[in-house]
Amino acid sequence: MANNIDGRKKAAVLMVSLGPDISAKVFKHLSDEEIEELTLEIANMQKIDKSEKKEILEEFYQLAKAQEYIDRGGIQYAKDVLEKAVGEDKARDILGRLTATLQVRPFDAIRKTDPSQILNFIQGEHPQTIALILAYLQPEQASQVMSALPPEIQSEVSKRIAIMDRTSPEIIKDVEEVLEKKLSTIATSEYASAGGIESIVDILNQVDRGTEKNILDQLEEEDPELAEEIKMRMFVFEDITVLSDKAIQLVLRQVDTHDVALALKTASSEVEEKIYTNMSDRAAEMLKEDLEYMGPVRLREVEEAQQRIVNVIRELEDSGEIVIARGGESEVVV
Repeated sequence: MANNIDGRKKAAVLMVSLGPDISAKVFKHLSDEEIEELTLEIANMQKIDKSEKKEILEEFYQLAKAQEYIDRGGIQYAKDVLEKAVGEDKARDILGRLTATLQVRPFDAIRKTDPSQILNFIQGEHPQTIALILAYLQPEQASQVMSALPPEIQSEVSKRIAIMDRTSPEIIKDVEEVLEKKLSTIATSEYASAGGIESIVDILNQVDRGTEKNILDQLEEEDPELAEEIKMRMFVFEDITVLSDKAIQLVLRQVDTHDVALALKTASSEVEEKIYTNMSDRAAEMLKEDLEYMGPVRLREVEEAQQRIVNVIRELEDSGEIVIARGGESEVVV
């Protein structure tokens, strides 16, 4: 039976069943060691019984559905649905495996709480505690809470999120117990990952411009390198699609045409279309010819050109000539 097959073999059966295209996408999210182990397992795999294969696929399907239920309504919702679908014992087994593999994140219950209530929970807490909580929230929630925090601690909390790496489950458990009075889910592995540069970038990308400026200004004084790294990641070249046509035209007037051609080397079709539609027919045709005859270039050169264009966009925003609305298109200030 499938229950007697170890997890590695189950994963191998799943990859073979999904086919090469989907399996290749899954492999992109695995570590080198995991890929090596799984590849060896697949290579050494003998013919597997059809009934075992069916059970393994069914098990994966149930785990995926359980995760969907958790994401939709939390652990209790998932438990109620699964008990009705597969029975109490099997539901407990499925949820147990999910929590043990960290697919259920800490602070599950709080992520379904209104940001204003979360703010009430954390008033007066230490910046490190606030940073831990915000790092586990959805960026939209965290940005609303961040905007409502006193200006003097916004940058401190942001800095702590940015440099956060791993937090012991005991600390997570303590914070959860204080905030919720009951556990939502506790990571059973040794450490749980949250925070980091990408986490604070996601949050700052959705706060209002005043809050963002206050945080970055203070961070520039306290930790210039960290502030610069955050700023570089806050608006990437592909985000150019959210700019209004007038803003794009303003940017194009201030950047080098060769930089635009270089930047488009790896750009998506949406970005290309956004650029071309905001140029004259002649200019667009010349740019396309430049790209056609450019030949191979180093990826580093492309990324540097994209960053120079992004820097111009940020300078225009800083000077007030354009406003990049959070969650919407930009506007040109006249």
